[in-house]
Amino acid sequence: MILKGFKEKSNKKYLSKIVSIRNVNVTDSILKSLGVIIHIEEIDDFDIFRSLAEELNIHVNKFKIIAYSNNTKSEHSLWDVCFNPTDFGWKGTIKNVELKTFLDTEFDALISYYAKDELELKLMTAMSQAKLKIGILQTDDRINDLIIKSKLWEFNIFKDELFKYLTILKKLKNEQ
Repeated sequence: MILKGFKEKSNKKYLSKIVSIRNVNVTDSILKSLGVIIHIEEIDDFDIFRSLAEELNIHVNKFKIIAYSNNTKSEHSLWDVCFNPTDFGWKGTIKNVELKTFLDTEFDALISYYAKDELELKLMTAMSQAKLKIGILQTDDRINDLIIKSKLWEFNIFKDELFKYLTILKKLKNEQ
């Protein structure tokens, strides 16, 4: 139990370090790839993100959803990748190869669609190599570049605001 506390403190310190050294450089390049991080206990409609990717003209092979679960024993077959607290080691080290691959992928945008204040979710968002990180309002506003104030169940509001800001940032094709 004591080691778990030390591990959490180590990961919090690592989170603060990587957030402080992040260099935000938003360009006006068009979105071609999209990653999504969700908490599996908070989302019950998974297709909303697939339809969002279609509306953003993201090809299926350039779109990836990853889910987090507090339960280490559950099997979630609906996801490409589902991770849990055991996939993280000390100082933010990643033990899961698929999780590491997701983090190393340079998405044009990453959507962090979760409300729970989980250290592992924040580490995932902060460690991602995405160029633009988008999230809903959370307790830690350092990890996302664009924060859209909406509730989890207000996905249409989130989507409308997302399109508005992506248009302002010139991230969408002129077709829309």
